[in-house]
Amino acid sequence: MSDPLRLGIAGLGTVGVGVVRIIRQQAALLEARTGRKITISAVSARTRGRDRGVNLDSYAWEDDPVALANRDDVDVFVELMGGADGPAKNATDAALKAGKQVVTANKAMLAIHGQALAELAEAQGVNLRFEAAVAGGIPVVKTLMEGLAGNAITRVMGVMNGSCNYILTRMENSGKTYQEIFAEADGLGYLEADPQLDVGGIDAAHKLAILSAIAFGAQVDFAGIHLEGIERVSIEDIHAAADMGYKIKLLGVAQKTGRGLEQRMQPCLVPETSPLGQLDGGTNMVVLDGDSVGQIVLRGAGAGEGPTASAVMADICDIARGMQMPVFGQPAAGLELAKSAKSKTPAPYYLRMKLVDKPGALAKIATVLGEAGVSINRMRQYEHDAASAPVLIVTHKTIPADLDRAIAAMDGTGVMAGPPVALRIEEV
Repeated sequence: MSDPLRLGIAGLGTVGVGVVRIIRQQAALLEARTGRKITISAVSARTRGRDRGVNLDSYAWEDDPVALANRDDVDVFVELMGGADGPAKNATDAALKAGKQVVTANKAMLAIHGQALAELAEAQGVNLRFEAAVAGGIPVVKTLMEGLAGNAITRVMGVMNGSCNYILTRMENSGKTYQEIFAEADGLGYLEADPQLDVGGIDAAHKLAILSAIAFGAQVDFAGIHLEGIERVSIEDIHAAADMGYKIKLLGVAQKTGRGLEQRMQPCLVPETSPLGQLDGGTNMVVLDGDSVGQIVLRGAGAGEGPTASAVMADICDIARGMQMPVFGQPAAGLELAKSAKSKTPAPYYLRMKLVDKPGALAKIATVLGEAGVSINRMRQYEHDAASAPVLIVTHKTIPADLDRAIAAMDGTGVMAGPPVALRIEEV
């Protein structure tokens, strides 16, 4: 029988404790499925004496994760600390240089340093696996790298941050403002210590950068993502979008175009009848389009102890089985930085504006849009007060530059009662 696969786990938060529990509770099943015992040699965390709900006395303790990475009785270094740099990056570098296999859930580190880490891992002949870094328990990395290996991927799209989806869903269902639901989500512990990582779209953009690299055979390029958060989405927009048959989601999209690789993370409208439109609460969903398979929809828990620990264990089991593959599906040394698309793909847009209530106001806006090459698909006008008239417009497909030109010209018409809101409508 093969020797046990010995783990060193750095980071004993929610996910780290979840991994310990799975290894203890499913020991026989894991051995049956991999042909090897999976054991824990040592662990590391910032605070040793904290009660984590599991007994860690049978494992050696290292205060320094780098020391853990260099232990002779560790075959796989499991990095669950988080953070793009600092201890996580230092310990991961040390583990790879020592010839250790590495499993990580660290999306920020991979989005920023993924190419260098991949080149180091492959030069050392070891794995760097990261299923848990993207969409929690959804096996989207495996799906792209293995299940869809025979497909040319044309688009990756999805809701990749459960906290943002929770906020937008609660706004719609409760009728409360963004500020009220943000405070609620924060009080429930749904947001990162730095909430901007969630509501600013940064967390989700890290994930999109990783999936885009795998899907399109390119270096990870987090800096190339057009990034907008959900802070400017109002309850008025959510109600107006619903009235026209749409839901608002923080949507990540990556696709190869004739101009280069387009990557964006931004609030978008999607049809309410689409799979993405029906996604409620903190759930994640990733939609993959391949030339042979068509469209694949993956839905599941995007965070939490069980789902994320499950993804970590999937990678550990592959290593136990002896699987070896390039970090991003193709040899890292051959990956190039894709050319970023300079202009976005044409799409219809939602426009919400308040006009001064006087004759000819709407005609002036229609003229401005027409002069910029933006065509109106449908329009809706609501009851107005003495000062202003709310108007909704859905355009035909247009390029963002034309829409930006039209919005800039609206200010000079003298009929705007406030700045307009523009949101892209994504076809699903």
